[in-house]
Amino acid sequence: MITWRAMFSASAGMCLAVSCGIAAAEAAKCKLAKVAEWPVRIERNMLLVDGAIDGKPVDVMLDTGATRTLIFRTAATRIGLDAAGTRNYRMFGVGGETRIDSAMVDEFRVGDFVRKNWRMFIAGEWNFGADVLLGEDFLQNVDIEFDLAHNAIRLFVPENCGGMALAYWASDGLGEVEMDAVHAGSPQITLTVRINGQSLRAILDSGASLSVLGKSEAARLGVTPETPGVVAAGRSAGLGSKTVASWIGPFASFAIGNETIRNTEIRFADLFKDAKYSVIGSHIPAKVEGLPQMLLGVDFLRSHRVLIAHSQRMIYFTHNGGPVFQQTPAPAAK
Repeated sequence: MITWRAMFSASAGMCLAVSCGIAAAEAAKCKLAKVAEWPVRIERNMLLVDGAIDGKPVDVMLDTGATRTLIFRTAATRIGLDAAGTRNYRMFGVGGETRIDSAMVDEFRVGDFVRKNWRMFIAGEWNFGADVLLGEDFLQNVDIEFDLAHNAIRLFVPENCGGMALAYWASDGLGEVEMDAVHAGSPQITLTVRINGQSLRAILDSGASLSVLGKSEAARLGVTPETPGVVAAGRSAGLGSKTVASWIGPFASFAIGNETIRNTEIRFADLFKDAKYSVIGSHIPAKVEGLPQMLLGVDFLRSHRVLIAHSQRMIYFTHNGGPVFQQTPAPAAK
């Protein structure tokens, strides 16, 4: 979005009028075409929509933090898919590595979207109460709005919008942040946030029920499990087979785009301490590189209305009210 700023001389005023005319013309051409609206259920801070695999109903969890769509292992067994091992892929998450199998699916359906004859990954060592994890490999093809206050997920394809702000519901109070460049074959919604004035690499992760900061990053900001005011917050699980301990600690500020929250509490954990793999010829496990320093989860999405504009590599958001970071999952929306 272009913000115009000018001194009000006669010549500058004329230039501003021309600029505004161009902007108005561009806005008139912009069309945000809605291609789908999915009713979403929020259960234990998981975002679930209805789907089907080979005609059998499945609960589909929307996960912008996952690079690949997959079927959870328990669901694949229940559906009766013929799973086969894979050699060329490895998958890591919170809790370390998960074994990957695959199966041919005749038809996968979510809403009005259908994909036939799709070989899908099977992974996940825990039963999260969902059957399919719909990842960024699918979601990156559209602009997606999270309007969780109204239990709605909307998918859009913009036309002739260029750099226009796409948060159509917002007349003021609009926040925006640019997404980092995406790596080919590994789509993720990465962005920069600031905690206590320090920049961190975060992932907007609708598969994380609560936002969480990495333990080493929290320590770099002066907060450890031994810091006064820090309390233990149990253990967390992800795709891997292990769980990780977590804590809740006080931080002076959290900022995303032009929104700043003062004197807040943020959960932190040693998220990827088990994300290691063995290298041939070495006895020392290597750590997976390029992992995020923070997961910005469903608590953030519940406290905001958010449009992820993949088409522009931008995120637009407005605050709905209430705390940005939940310390326990909120009850399911009615």
